[in-house]
Amino acid sequence: MKRLVALVALVVFSFSVFTFSVSAENESGITVNAESGVLMDVQTGQVLYAFNEDKQLYPASVTKIMPLLLFMEALDEGRISLTDVVTASPDAASKGGSQIWLKEGEQMTVDELLRATAIASANDACTALGEHIAGSEEAFVKMMNDRARSLGMKNTNFVNCSGLDDDTTEHLTTAYDVALMSCELLRHEKITDYTTVWMDSLRDGETELVNTNRLVRFYEGTTGLKTGTTSKAGHCLSASAERDELHLVAVVMGAKNSTDRFEGAKAMLNWGFANYESAAPEIDLSALTQVRVLKGTDAYVEPQLPRVDSLTLKKGEKQALETKITLCENVEAPVEENQTVGKVELLLGEKTVAEYKLTAKNAVGRINILLMAERIIKSLTKACE
Repeated sequence: MKRLVALVALVVFSFSVFTFSVSAENESGITVNAESGVLMDVQTGQVLYAFNEDKQLYPASVTKIMPLLLFMEALDEGRISLTDVVTASPDAASKGGSQIWLKEGEQMTVDELLRATAIASANDACTALGEHIAGSEEAFVKMMNDRARSLGMKNTNFVNCSGLDDDTTEHLTTAYDVALMSCELLRHEKITDYTTVWMDSLRDGETELVNTNRLVRFYEGTTGLKTGTTSKAGHCLSASAERDELHLVAVVMGAKNSTDRFEGAKAMLNWGFANYESAAPEIDLSALTQVRVLKGTDAYVEPQLPRVDSLTLKKGEKQALETKITLCENVEAPVEENQTVGKVELLLGEKTVAEYKLTAKNAVGRINILLMAERIIKSLTKACE
């Protein structure tokens, strides 16, 4: 019997060592103990690392990234203001889970409710803000789903704005979709005024707000973003950070404990910052020539490169970039200002990593009969001289 027990113990030990080795030596050397994960570049939406990224899972309070996006868009569009006073409805006041214990009829400003939602993940505050924008939570959830579809979040369905999932099996999303909405939210720079706060308070200091994202305090460059935990979802996190103009978001879904989600996000972010950089491409436009305009009031139009965005490249790749310029042989009038007349491609070997439009610097009208006749006469006159 002792020999049998020893043999079983040896087999179990060997299996555990083998399992650890597989986990430690996965692609890119990143270990994330969770159901799924994604590392995405905020500026470009480029996926730098992912596993099970399209697996539908419960997101818990990571859900609130979408409400926060809708709140910021409403602020930017002037539909609400930070000083608006919101009155808590019975529905908002009755929300369970993380909360600031709103009472029915209690009034707070949009700014206060935003702080409660972004910092402390308060379900009652989030619901009150959603009702303020849409009239009811049901109408607000429709807005959330509509916005998700517009962002290309193909595997997401929201049932509420809080992420509570005790009474639903349909409140689902994916790590990839969470990364998409996280990147969109981070394009609103004002949001980091809330998501980077470690501690705050409401009600003249009576209600303490402590950020559920401990990376805010302990990880260099953290810009947010949102945690989530339920028994169905496990421990989830969308963590964003910026260093040297490289802004990344790491999404962890379905971790077994809080440590695993934070360590998994840190592992992805560390790997991203160690291996990638934000690079401003240097494009030599000295080879650009004018484009002939057929039947135009001007014979040529000047091409221009209106905008060049920075790229996210593996470190060392910038030096290997090659530029390929393609111009139209001619264009027919009328030519509109900023009309496309060519393109610039940035290549790494045979792979196109970026493409930019070359556009007309100015408009060119179409020649009429009188102007054409005038040109013919001038041409004949010069020929006779």
